[in-house]
Amino acid sequence: MDGLRRARRIAALVASLVLCLIPHLLWRIVRRRSPWPRLFLALAARSVGARVRIDGRPHDGDMFLLANHVSWIDILALGGATGAAFVSHDGVAGWPVIGRLAAQNNTLFVSRERRGALSGQIDALRAALMGHQPVALFPEGTTSDGSGLLPFKPSLLAVLLPPPRSVMIQPVHIDYGSATGNIAWYGDEGAGANARRVMGRKGPLYVTLRFLEPFDPASCADRKVIAALARDRIAQSIGAHQNPSASALPPV
Repeated sequence: MDGLRRARRIAALVASLVLCLIPHLLWRIVRRRSPWPRLFLALAARSVGARVRIDGRPHDGDMFLLANHVSWIDILALGGATGAAFVSHDGVAGWPVIGRLAAQNNTLFVSRERRGALSGQIDALRAALMGHQPVALFPEGTTSDGSGLLPFKPSLLAVLLPPPRSVMIQPVHIDYGSATGNIAWYGDEGAGANARRVMGRKGPLYVTLRFLEPFDPASCADRKVIAALARDRIAQSIGAHQNPSASALPPV
């Protein structure tokens, strides 16, 4: 049965791609901003079994989303809900199929190793923000087991200082509830093994995107303060929803 579920979901995923890719390319030819990458991500999330729910309210204006990172499904769910372009390490650009699809959604490929390239990467981030497309970053830099948060890496947050006009930061808690431990991609598990396991999973996978209170980066002294404030808000949400009766959390 796992194999049959996996085959159905792969077929739905391919159908979603075919449905969205051709009209997207036509939109690009006439140089119009394409709605199709967002639609594809939403359909892809549903194709692999995810059922996305929204808690809270996404910011109405230009926003820079900072979220915890548990699974590759995070990108489908958050991108489908917000239309965000993602910040990703440059190795993804070379992945077969996935790298090309990511580029169609204006993914910003950045190098974490080449320090001299940081200024150019910051310029690219600023251009995306000023183009009124939300930008999303997973500041942990990798996926975790979802039970807590890894340290946030603040280097790319330099794009927000001095803050671009009208851009707000909104922390997002991506919450898979009781399924978190079963779908999390971390440790030594390979990408293919995790995808097979998640795609063969029985039943729907409920994921809640908890949009937390946005804040103005202009109120923060530096990028470390931005990272700490966003991390604290996401950590509080994780703690509160792991233990809903908790009214306060110890410092993180």
